Amino acid sequence: MRSRQRMFAAVMRLLLKCLRLGQRRQFKLVRQVKQLWLYGHLCLRSLLYNSFTNGDVVLDSLFEPIYWLVDHVTRWFGVVFVALVIGLTSSIVAIVYICLLPLILQTYTPAWICWHLAYGHWNLIMIVFHYYMAITTSPGHPPQAKNDLTGISICRKCIAPKPARTHHCSICNRCVLKMDHHCQKAWLNNCVGHYNHRYFFSFCLFMTMGCIYCSISGWEMFRDAYAAIERMKLLGKETLQVAANQTYYQTPPPTFSFRQRAFHKSVVYLWVLCSSVALALGALTLWHAALITRGETSIERHINRKERQRLQKKGKVFRNPYSYGSWDNWKVFLGVEEPRHWITRVLLPSPHLPHGTGLSWDLPPCMTEQRAPLLAI
Repeated sequence: MRSRQRMFAAVMRLLLKCLRLGQRRQFKLVRQVKQLWLYGHLCLRSLLYNSFTNGDVVLDSLFEPIYWLVDHVTRWFGVVFVALVIGLTSSIVAIVYICLLPLILQTYTPAWICWHLAYGHWNLIMIVFHYYMAITTSPGHPPQAKNDLTGISICRKCIAPKPARTHHCSICNRCVLKMDHHCQKAWLNNCVGHYNHRYFFSFCLFMTMGCIYCSISGWEMFRDAYAAIERMKLLGKETLQVAANQTYYQTPPPTFSFRQRAFHKSVVYLWVLCSSVALALGALTLWHAALITRGETSIERHINRKERQRLQKKGKVFRNPYSYGSWDNWKVFLGVEEPRHWITRVLLPSPHLPHGTGLSWDLPPCMTEQRAPLLAI
């Protein structure tokens, strides 16, 4: 009996030793895994640590592949938009020459014919000229090498000198002088900057004027064409009814010819397209006109607004150092230095360069008095 008890006690002691050994090994494995985790976490932080890193930086890093995809896709969108604007504009011009011009020559008085021919062709020339210059003119880029300019910063993406009013374009992947925006909405497929900002605005302005001109001039013809199309639909229904119940003594109602149908539908298409573009592009033109009046770009508007709010909290007043007054801002933007330039440089196609090089902003020659470029007073 005693031998059995001793044997049972020995077995229990051996079992307890095995359990303790297993727990020790398990705890040791957990400690090793924890030490490896802490060591890897320390190595990762030592490699990626940055005192300026915060949640916004991490979020931007996570979305960087999406930004890259959008930037590269929009480049192809720009090519499609350029082809689209050329095709739509060409279709409108073709409709005017084929459908409307013969009607104008037959029904209008000689004075109105001369007015339509003169204004229409002048507006068309201004649109084509400024659109071509806007898509082919480089907006201007700062030099990559060091220069003697003072007070400039360094672009953290290009790692190159960044003059005042210069911003980095993520689509072009380089800095642009006096960058306004990378234009897709106006179908330029080009950055709007120092050297082509005037061409961009003039294209928007003259395109809006042309669309308004076509909408107002073609309003009566649009009403007649729309009524004719409604009559076409009614005659189409009557034709189907007569064909279904036709007898020997019944004749089908008269139908419109293919030329008449094409004419009426073309007039409706012209008026609807021109009116839509006039509304959309007119709003964009008014927006940029307000920015030009204040002497700032689309990007600078957001920067100046934040600076204005920051200084307002301190009881100070913000002053735009690149604004010379509403009227003088327009003269500087359009390059008007003499009274005759309002005709030769504004009302006629002119490839003249803007004031300055985009690297420094000296006082324009049209300014008569010096303005202190202060940010706050």
